[in-house]
Amino acid sequence: METILIVDDEKNYLTILSALLEDEGFEVLTAPGGAEALEVHKSSDLDLILTDMKMPKMDGIELLENIKENDPDLPVIMMTAHGTVDKAVEAMQKGAYTYVLKPFDNERLIIFVKKAISMYQVVKENRRLRDAVESQYRFGNIIGKSKKMRDIFDTIQKVAPSGATVLIEGESGTGKELVARSIHFNGPRREKPFVAVNCSALAENLLESELFGHERGAFTGAVATKKGRFELADGGTLFLDEIGELSPNLQVKLLRVLQEKVFERVGGVRTISVDIRILAATNKDLQQEMQDGRFREDLYYRLNVVHIALPPLKERQEDIRLLVNHFIKKYASERKSAAPVTGVDQEVDRLFYDYNWPGNIRELENVIERVMIPCPGEIMRVSDLPKGFKDNVYNTLHLEGIPADAKLYDTLAMIEKALIERALKMSNNVQSHAAALLGIGKSGLNQKIKKYNLEVG
Repeated sequence: METILIVDDEKNYLTILSALLEDEGFEVLTAPGGAEALEVHKSSDLDLILTDMKMPKMDGIELLENIKENDPDLPVIMMTAHGTVDKAVEAMQKGAYTYVLKPFDNERLIIFVKKAISMYQVVKENRRLRDAVESQYRFGNIIGKSKKMRDIFDTIQKVAPSGATVLIEGESGTGKELVARSIHFNGPRREKPFVAVNCSALAENLLESELFGHERGAFTGAVATKKGRFELADGGTLFLDEIGELSPNLQVKLLRVLQEKVFERVGGVRTISVDIRILAATNKDLQQEMQDGRFREDLYYRLNVVHIALPPLKERQEDIRLLVNHFIKKYASERKSAAPVTGVDQEVDRLFYDYNWPGNIRELENVIERVMIPCPGEIMRVSDLPKGFKDNVYNTLHLEGIPADAKLYDTLAMIEKALIERALKMSNNVQSHAAALLGIGKSGLNQKIKKYNLEVG
């Protein structure tokens, strides 16, 4: 039920309006003056204020100014007599939704009230959605405790408030768009659009139209003028994913936008100016692409003002358990008919730790999502994992670092050492936990630590 506050120093109006609006299904609060109205506003969740213009001590204009200072979106309708219409117009200039003349037509008043509240409901829903999006992309939602990820958090925090262009490099599935959104939603343009475009998803002619828009008749099928992503992102941020796939022609046009902040639509002659922040991402080594002549040097340096290199998941193994727990919580709500999955057993933990994750975080999330719904118990076991994934894991034989002429005894010693190092890492150097992971006693583990001269921090 929507709540309306009526403010008027005439008791008769408070009584009449309260009855009228309550009959329409609204909850009604009243206040005899501006100061009292401000107290009600502080303690109540209001959807509309309906206030008289002329009141002692604090008039309607002053009340409006106070309300708008603290709650700029809350609609305020002014009630006024014929003699104060000029003041009502002034009030609208200061943010009032509209004004009604006393004595007023009940039906007309109800129409204004419902329209104002309907508008405010849209504003509140947009605000809720925006807050939800922003919370999704706050720094805390980029999961990781490894040194590499902590360094990236620091970089994001420093660069977000600036308008600097950022180049994000990393393998597919490492979270490049998540980083880009975090930069946007933690910066000064957070209230403006975030527009993303995948430069590898469209052919060159279609991508040009997608980026810059086109005029009617610019090509076959262009039956109407279309704004491109640059225009749609005006005032906000444009995220260009897979920037390394841009053709030489589009590289030139992008360079011009970066340098001059202007462009023309396809088939157009009118120069369009934009105020945007550019964030770019690629899974290629752009410096190598530049050296090989496939990427313009001047464009590279325009994009690479701030550089963020996202590590593959195999280089941040200490983050795997955090990510697993995060995705389990994310998809827990989809397990409607069984007890929630709370974690994974030690064998799955070890398997996840050993796997190279060529698809990175995206692959890990996919595995967790696929297992969650059909998982028969609260703990995820190896038998629950998708067969294709298990085949990939077991078909991967890690022989890196083992000489081709290594003898069996030496090889086993190397494997034993590696297993102990892994267990210590996984347990944050808590030896009792590491011993449990290895299935040996703590004293036995101590002996092996000494045998291999391992440093335990």
